[in-house]
Amino acid sequence: MHKVAVLAFDGVRAFELVIPTRVLGAANAPDGSPLYAVRVCSLDARPVTSDAGFAIAIEHGTEILRDADTVIVAPTLAMRDRGREGVPADVLPLLTGLRPGTRVVGLCAAAFALAAAGLLDGRPATTHWRESEDFRASFPDVRLDRDVLFVDDGDVLTSAGVAAGIDLCLHLVRRDHGASVANDVARACVVPPWREGGQAQYVRALVPADDGASTAAAREWALTQLHRPLTLRELARHAGMSVRTFNRRFRMETGTTPGQWITLQRVDRARALLETTTLTIEHIAATTGFGSARSLREHLAHILGVSPSAYRRTFAGRAPADRGLPGRPPNRGRAARPSFGPARGPSAPP
Repeated sequence: MHKVAVLAFDGVRAFELVIPTRVLGAANAPDGSPLYAVRVCSLDARPVTSDAGFAIAIEHGTEILRDADTVIVAPTLAMRDRGREGVPADVLPLLTGLRPGTRVVGLCAAAFALAAAGLLDGRPATTHWRESEDFRASFPDVRLDRDVLFVDDGDVLTSAGVAAGIDLCLHLVRRDHGASVANDVARACVVPPWREGGQAQYVRALVPADDGASTAAAREWALTQLHRPLTLRELARHAGMSVRTFNRRFRMETGTTPGQWITLQRVDRARALLETTTLTIEHIAATTGFGSARSLREHLAHILGVSPSAYRRTFAGRAPADRGLPGRPPNRGRAARPSFGPARGPSAPP
């Protein structure tokens, strides 16, 4: 079983602290056994204060970090408000002293802690968009991308603010155990298995102007037409908009372009078919609108970093036995896989 240790410090943001336990704790094998053992720890197992006005009793001390496969650092109020200066001094030796091969995750402002420990030097990362300027000033050597919901750089992962921690934990499940298991977790937690776009849509416009127009219906329709070529003009016509208006509205609502979105949906559909069927690569390519096995291979290699055959070998048979083919398999952009190299988070173009 994969061992996960969640680090909590005084001033911890209560919402983010419980995300790993709730999301990863809902991941089960086909026989119902849990796939992750998630434990929360603090210095000397001391209670910690939270940003919600209550204290939290902690069962474990930081000794559990020694055998953890994944260490997740929860953000604190100080990290959010004071940036680098708000990183507890005690956290740095804990992070630099982890055994080789440990996967490290920083939720929201906890990216400051990872960066202060030197774990992000020269690497891509993200954090909440409101802290991005402070982060850049404090850590110029980190390749910060404030527009994505999370960044997966292999053994180090970071997420944007608040609910993006859910996106990242679902991504971990998808990376470790495939899309079908991640879908089941999303259903158990009553959250979407993926969110379109990245932080940019929240930075620029929290809610699109309510003029009664939306691309949602066109997107739903497009999901039923992935097996054939789809043009921007056709999508705009289905939405009852001009091409220019549709393109602008689509970007506002999803944070990405129609072409990028369609490609990602096709990759999702192909991934689900690779996990849950024995169809040939050529058949899957035709069914998902890629047209040829070569095109499918190129897109999977670019977005997932693996070939269709390698993906199937990794994830085939991991879906629960009573599950059929999902109607809308998830994709978050450059979703990841167990050990096939680094991957970017959502909103990264295909």
